[in-house]
Amino acid sequence: MAALLPIQRQLRALASPEIARIQQGFFKTGPGQYGEGDVFIGIKVPVLRSLAKRQRDAGLDEVQTLLDSKYHEERVFALLQLMQYYARAGDTGRQAAFDLYLANTHRINNWDLVDISAPHIVGRHLQDRPRKLLHKLAKSASLWERRIAIIATFHFIRRDDFSDTLRIAATLLSDEHDLMHKAVGWMLREVGKRDQPLLETFLRQHYPRLPRTALRYAIERFDPALRQQYLKRTFPIA
Repeated sequence: MAALLPIQRQLRALASPEIARIQQGFFKTGPGQYGEGDVFIGIKVPVLRSLAKRQRDAGLDEVQTLLDSKYHEERVFALLQLMQYYARAGDTGRQAAFDLYLANTHRINNWDLVDISAPHIVGRHLQDRPRKLLHKLAKSASLWERRIAIIATFHFIRRDDFSDTLRIAATLLSDEHDLMHKAVGWMLREVGKRDQPLLETFLRQHYPRLPRTALRYAIERFDPALRQQYLKRTFPIA
């Protein structure tokens, strides 16, 4: 067995069995659930973030070792380190970090791991590059790759760039998984914060295929009366 990294020893010293028990349930790690088999040691994300800020010099080899861990929190920490690496690297280092991320999507295997990292690495990397990869990921058999595809576009949304979000959202409307309905609805809501008429056009255009959960998330910030119109499907269809 390979020796533990110093940071792994630090993380495991912070473990809390009680927190781990709660997290195992919250992240659906039981048989047949989306996080089946994931193992927690019980460290909250703010603690991980604080420690990561003091560990800014990790290289990609260390990131890979942590991503290979069976412990969820060590994979979270790996992604926090990878985000820091990407932010300080030059072009070659950023490409290497991006490539490492894509090679390890099978280790980025719960919604929090995707959400904490996809905009900051995948979205950021593709800001000024072709984005065909995102549309390919949106059609992946992997739930987590599909979630990466839509959540990565949060980086674009924050820059008032909505086209890829809407195209990927349309692709994912037929997705059967509730986690994807929530992710799509969330990103649509973020578009609506910046351009509600554009969001409404999208909702009306895709009305027949719009999952209820995605709709509820998307219209969360609408005025109550308008929200009720959408929930009751009484608005005029464009």
